[in-house]
Amino acid sequence: MDPDLTTIVRDVPRLPPRAPDSHKGTFGKVLIVAGRVGMSGAAVLAGTAALRGGAGLVQLAVPAPVGPVVAAGQACYTTAWLPADEGGQLSRAALPAMVELARSATAIVAGPGLGNGEEVRALMLALMVESSKPLLLDADALNVLGADPTGLKVRTSPLILTPHPGEFARLCGTDIKSVQADRQGHAVGFARKHGGVLVLKGAGTVVTDGSRVYTNTTGNPGLAKGGSGDVLAGLIGALLAQGLAAFDAAVLGVYLHGLAGDLARDRLGEVSMLATDVLEQLPAAFRAM
Repeated sequence: MDPDLTTIVRDVPRLPPRAPDSHKGTFGKVLIVAGRVGMSGAAVLAGTAALRGGAGLVQLAVPAPVGPVVAAGQACYTTAWLPADEGGQLSRAALPAMVELARSATAIVAGPGLGNGEEVRALMLALMVESSKPLLLDADALNVLGADPTGLKVRTSPLILTPHPGEFARLCGTDIKSVQADRQGHAVGFARKHGGVLVLKGAGTVVTDGSRVYTNTTGNPGLAKGGSGDVLAGLIGALLAQGLAAFDAAVLGVYLHGLAGDLARDRLGEVSMLATDVLEQLPAAFRAM
């Protein structure tokens, strides 16, 4: 990382105050493409986090076999049940409906619990090409790109990637040890080469667009639990839907997510806290800002 070409960001952005005459349309609609058989919880966590993050409307596009479970997981979002393959993942036949749903969204989150394979890869590439809405790619949406993220260059609209070190190592064609040895350098270099905003998760989460870099100061080891990343993805999606620029949404999202994790730790301890506990502390995290 060349320090002469990088601005260190320390201030965390805020959401603007809500106008008294606001309505649900004021705060945007998040579309979340997520879930598969055995991973319906990822969709529920991301959708609930988007609601807790302030989005006016949240819709989950999920494989039809998990539709009933996801719909029952939260009463305040809506669901769309799309075609699935024999394994319970979204199939290529879901593409027309997914693109149509994206047209009515303000921001899109894709990846939590989706699964792998060529069908999912085709859907994610099509979403990048055919939707101009701000897009966050997480988890399996990153895994299907493998070590060939060149497809990211086709994206001209706002894009956020939220890999953990293992996912990021695959994107870079390297190993976790190398990534962890120079988190900022690898993150900034990737963002400069491929564009978009990169959120490299972990202790001291790094957010960068290649010219600015923010290192998060909130959070604790209790966040190292399944589902934590799904909560972060939904939360950042909500901030995008409310009009924050991609870099600002990512910075505020990781800060609030970590703060909610700290509040959950203070109540429950690092060992026993769950991703659902982080969700429950998001309102307190917003109030504490």
